[in-house]
Amino acid sequence: MTKATINNNIRIEKDSLGKKEVPADAYYGIQSLRAVENFPISGIKTHPSLIRAYASIKKACALANKELKVLAADKADAIVKAADEVLAGKWDCQFMIDVYQAGAGTSFNMNSNEVIANRASELLGGKLGEYKLVHPNDHVNMAQSTNDTFPTAAHIALLSQIRKLDGVLSSLAEAFFAKGKEFWGVIKSARTHLQDAVPITLGQEFKAYGEAVEACRQELERRSQLLRRVALGGTAAGTGTNTAPKFREKAIAHLAEITGLALEPARDPRMGLQSHQPLAASSSALKELALELTRISNDLRLMCSGPTSGFAEILLPAVQPGSSIMPGKVNPSMIECLNMVCFQIIGRDGAVALCAQAGQMDLNVMTPLAAYDLLDSTQLLINFLPVVEKRCIRGIVADAGQARKYFEQSPSLATLLNPKIGYAKAAELFKEAVAKKTTIRELALNKNIMSKKELDELFDPKAVTGALD
Repeated sequence: MTKATINNNIRIEKDSLGKKEVPADAYYGIQSLRAVENFPISGIKTHPSLIRAYASIKKACALANKELKVLAADKADAIVKAADEVLAGKWDCQFMIDVYQAGAGTSFNMNSNEVIANRASELLGGKLGEYKLVHPNDHVNMAQSTNDTFPTAAHIALLSQIRKLDGVLSSLAEAFFAKGKEFWGVIKSARTHLQDAVPITLGQEFKAYGEAVEACRQELERRSQLLRRVALGGTAAGTGTNTAPKFREKAIAHLAEITGLALEPARDPRMGLQSHQPLAASSSALKELALELTRISNDLRLMCSGPTSGFAEILLPAVQPGSSIMPGKVNPSMIECLNMVCFQIIGRDGAVALCAQAGQMDLNVMTPLAAYDLLDSTQLLINFLPVVEKRCIRGIVADAGQARKYFEQSPSLATLLNPKIGYAKAAELFKEAVAKKTTIRELALNKNIMSKKELDELFDPKAVTGALD
């Protein structure tokens, strides 16, 4: 690349396709500008975690190349310092590539190379757009390709996001466990097939919600371990073309130290470029989490339905008026929004799956979309789950009276009589209770099936739900 100034506002840069005018004060260069012009699609820019991941890679590679004495110390030091500034967020405004871009992520890799090269040149006394001191390809991208750096960056960025999400999920699970303890003695009727079933306590249901969230958290953490294996050092096809001996090991060791992640070389760097199974596995775990959160949200919406024509077993905190026409109406707004967030995540897993199967031969070029979907999905949960926890879950109140009413009126209490009168006679009792709109207890007492004392013992809430502690 060469540069010649037209005026104070414009510089001319040249690449293999020709010349273009670049803003004189821009740290990005001609290839970044071409990508902006080619892909004016969503207006959504790269997630900050991916920018940081790329800066970490450029820093690690510069340090490795310096140690291997294939990159001059002054150039390497300038690249490291420029990368540190990117890590600190100083140049975020210079990363302007749309998340929908050319295959493999070449546009974003070059955006990173140009920003860091220009800043490193400036630190060495050079001018923006003059790549004599530090060149984007020859120096910042030394011993690298988009093909190995973008998957590596995607792994690092997603690991960082999952680490943040882990604490969010732990806290949410604890909130459900706390409500489980609070509601442990609130007896109610269980519902299977959305029909009255045997007794349960509200606390038991909420404890189960906590267990579901915790199980998803553990599974996400387990699958994310696959991301620790990175393809850096494989360059264009996984063979390490244009790298010095020991570069791969040294670069990944530096990268692990910079990121604080337990990274290691991919078992086979060719597979690291060809396969996105680690990304697909993490995406699937996120989808499964979203499915569980959707299920739990649906339960909460049913339990709070009413106040006069629904279940009305719990009351969610009122966060905003629920209707523009019906005065006083309050909706489960937080849970409804959580449903929509989860639907988005579930849909994105389908896109990631398509990306994972779309790799041909020695490279999967669909990494940019997979990375965007995964990073944004985790960000949605990181942003919103703490709000749901604070403004909804921890403020839930039980209507113990309403819940007990369902317990006492449930014809499925006939199940408890099976050992004494058998399934068939208990079924007849069930139908009679429904027809006469009375309770199983009253029928059993009136028919002298059991004494009042026996019925008190049989229908004792603690005994029938196992909530003995």
